[in-house]
Amino acid sequence: MAMTMTQKILAAHAGRPDVHAGELIMARLDLVLGNDITTPVAIGEFPKFGRAQVFDRTKIALVPDHFAPNKDIKAATQCAAMRAFAREQGIVHYFEVGHDCGVEHALLPEKGLVTAGDCVIGADSHTCTYGALGAFSTGVGSTDMAAGMSAGETWFKVPGAIKVVLTGRPRKWVGGKDAILHLIGRIGVDGARYQSLEFTGAGVAALSMDDRFTIANMAIEAGAKNGIFPVDDACRAYLAAHGAKEPKVYAADADADYARTIEIDLGALEPTVAFPHLPSNVRTVRAAAGLKIDQVVIGSCTNGRLGDLRCAAEAMRGRKVAPHVRCIVIPATQRIWLQALEEGLLRTFAEAGCVVSTPTCGPCLGGYMGILAKGERCVATTNRNFVGRMGHAESEVYLASPAVAAASAVAGALALPA
Repeated sequence: MAMTMTQKILAAHAGRPDVHAGELIMARLDLVLGNDITTPVAIGEFPKFGRAQVFDRTKIALVPDHFAPNKDIKAATQCAAMRAFAREQGIVHYFEVGHDCGVEHALLPEKGLVTAGDCVIGADSHTCTYGALGAFSTGVGSTDMAAGMSAGETWFKVPGAIKVVLTGRPRKWVGGKDAILHLIGRIGVDGARYQSLEFTGAGVAALSMDDRFTIANMAIEAGAKNGIFPVDDACRAYLAAHGAKEPKVYAADADADYARTIEIDLGALEPTVAFPHLPSNVRTVRAAAGLKIDQVVIGSCTNGRLGDLRCAAEAMRGRKVAPHVRCIVIPATQRIWLQALEEGLLRTFAEAGCVVSTPTCGPCLGGYMGILAKGERCVATTNRNFVGRMGHAESEVYLASPAVAAASAVAGALALPA
């Protein structure tokens, strides 16, 4: 039976020769992830599954990153619960404020905890990020996280798939964020509902790993169950450089069934922005330039990697943030923060008038540090711009690439990088 890349991974983890779209299966898990919002709920549910210990203390990853460093007593209480559970269970992969801190979906690949062919669940919707590494990864609720920690397996409804064929090479200042916003704009926020977005084509080789992480990260914003990329030389090199275990490479069958095929010429794309209040409400920056803004956020699990910071610094170097704009830069992990320091990127940001933060999700979900007041507008490299996402219900978030965000901070309005 012909299968897609995702279906082959699920079949292998279900111990089956094949699976088909719509089928319900049980599959073993290579990693279960939780953060400081979702894990405390999972900890409360865990005893109900009848096991005193997690199925494998090396296959659980707990990352306090949403409200950490703790913003208030409630956040501190949530992180304390995680910390105690990690110690009680002997969880090997517990990462908190300090040398091992980071935003979960940037941190886990950096630590080599995910490899090609893995089956990963996380109690966070953007767990689909790891599809950039050729893994099946998807978000679940806290109860499913608790069940996964207990049993080491969980159920899935096998997704159908959409093939996204990438061609061409992006122009200067165009990257993964522009590609995924373009795709979401074409198919809508429910255009891939419970399907796998499977990226292929010669254009994949023109995308950096940072670009692929960004694209896979936002697959959920099109309603997808997961996004996934083929395992090529760039992917293998990334896995080797980060000490990941030996990859298991799966490729879709030539006659695999796809609900539809979408072609994107990367060379034809322009810098793109998503207007409030949906990631699908896209326009070219050229058409939207001049819209006055109050704040810029550069970071998050979508665009806080080193390549993103390099791009933003290049667009901002030698310039100053507009006097009426607040610009917050958040490297996604401590390792990225340190390398950005060594490369002089943080100095570039500071001299331009930006605030540089320790790694955290912070303003992305309206957690803290950068909350918007009524009527304020923010250009952000984050992944969602729903009503009230970053503060007041009458504030506005515009999603864009690091290059566009940096250029807009300098211009004081939506702008193309020079």
